[in-house]
Amino acid sequence: MDIVPSRGALGAEIHGVDLAQPLGDNMLATLRQALLDHLVIVFRDQKLSLEQHKAFARHFGPLQVFTFRYARPLGEHPEVLRVVKEPNEREVFAGEWHADVTFMEKPSLGSLLYALETPPRGGDTLFANMYLAYDTLSPTMQGLIGGLVCVHETEVPDQGDLGSGRLARYGTEHPVVATHPETGRKLLFVNKTYSKQIKELSAEESEALLGFLCRHATQPEHVWRLQWQPGTLAFWDNRCTQHRPMNDYHGHRREMHRVTIERADRVA
Repeated sequence: MDIVPSRGALGAEIHGVDLAQPLGDNMLATLRQALLDHLVIVFRDQKLSLEQHKAFARHFGPLQVFTFRYARPLGEHPEVLRVVKEPNEREVFAGEWHADVTFMEKPSLGSLLYALETPPRGGDTLFANMYLAYDTLSPTMQGLIGGLVCVHETEVPDQGDLGSGRLARYGTEHPVVATHPETGRKLLFVNKTYSKQIKELSAEESEALLGFLCRHATQPEHVWRLQWQPGTLAFWDNRCTQHRPMNDYHGHRREMHRVTIERADRVA
């Protein structure tokens, strides 16, 4: 096995591993450490069935089955979300900067996204390093936000009648500055998609501060760009990253399968 770090703010490619084969404890421990060190790890030229995809993910924790429908789960595999953009579609799934499901009390630990079909060009994913986002704030700003709490919310189609147009609201609260449960490092835990209001501030103050923090978090110095190919699997640590898919491949098809790992602890 060979671990090749990217030249960006995060990310590494792992060579010499066939994820369809059984992996020993030492190999899995090395991969877990690589995830903690690089935040996103990428495996190329994989050939995975749905069961093999899920089996690899289960080494890192229980799989999440979402109770709300904002994507397309596979009927016989409810742990697998089918992320597809057809050639005639203009919108891309979850197209703004975000960390996954931060509107939940326990957002996911991470996700494993496997590329089945990719466009001839475009369709990359951007990832941002939330450790760097925090570390590069001034000490004064770090002190200001250290004790603040943010409300994270979203609305999704009502499960009871998906065709009704009714929306169900989900929401929770998280600290603006979080600590990674395994590395102990501080990180910025707000995002443009789900972070709505800092509790201790007025609406105007919150909007200004959240706008600054979200722009700061995703500036180019904190970002790495992943180029997909069929057979690529990317595993990201949702606790310390954000990501954004690029919507620059109109007229072409892109299909991915995503498996998500449950987080055992609350954000702290």
